[in-house]
Amino acid sequence: MTAIRRLKLLAPIAAVSLAACGINSVPTAEENVNAKWGNLQSEYQRRSDLIPNLVETVKGYAQQESKVLIEVTQARADAGRVQLSAADLDDPAKVRAFNDAQSRLTQAIIPLQRLQEAYPDLKSNQNFLTLQSQIEGTENSILVARRDYNEAVQAYNTRIRTFPDAIGAKVFYGAEPKVPFEAASGAQEAPDVNFNTAG
Repeated sequence: MTAIRRLKLLAPIAAVSLAACGINSVPTAEENVNAKWGNLQSEYQRRSDLIPNLVETVKGYAQQESKVLIEVTQARADAGRVQLSAADLDDPAKVRAFNDAQSRLTQAIIPLQRLQEAYPDLKSNQNFLTLQSQIEGTENSILVARRDYNEAVQAYNTRIRTFPDAIGAKVFYGAEPKVPFEAASGAQEAPDVNFNTAG
């Protein structure tokens, strides 16, 4: 048998072997994680963009609630300072810091949205109702995007750890597991909301 014939016979075997070791599936799975991360980032950005409008709407009704407004504004600024790129998704400390900052913002928003209980006129303000509805919808979208991201991370991490893809993941890509989002510490406890309206 000539060398050319041997190469022709070995080429399909080599192609199947490479395909079976994750040469294409690992980057595809990683791109899926990155896409889900991008979707989650856009939801966080939408929430961040809505908050100043909600704060301004509430200011006119709740001058004495400046502490709540200051906390929301500070939490938004803090959340904006903690950056996390797709390249950082395999660093547990960076993911945890980002998650904690976003969780603090979520907790800061809750009293702001409940101000309508203390200020009945606020319930009838269309700007407030629209903004509150948009933020609630965005919070729901964030939950869905986080779930989708975590599912993509699980699929990616499983792929890079199981045979035969684990071979290509390590040899060709040096793949590291991505970090899923977890609930922030204390997330199971409801925040204390007190507007001192009892007289």
